[in-house]
Amino acid sequence: MKFINYLESIAGISVYPMTSLLLLFTFFIGASLWAFKADKKMVDRISRIPLDNDETNPL
Repeated sequence: MKFINYLESIAGISVYPMTSLLLLFTFFIGASLWAFKADKKMVDRISRIPLDNDETNPL
């Protein structure tokens, strides 16, 4: 018996794919809005973190 047959026997299983799609879409839209509205100085500072060797200077 295939795995899909087990899933088809569960009542209301179709809600989970739609829920996960909506969560992913919401997260993507939120991350995109944050990226466009973020302060450019903060983004520049965060982008330089891997290059900084000074460990006494926290964010």
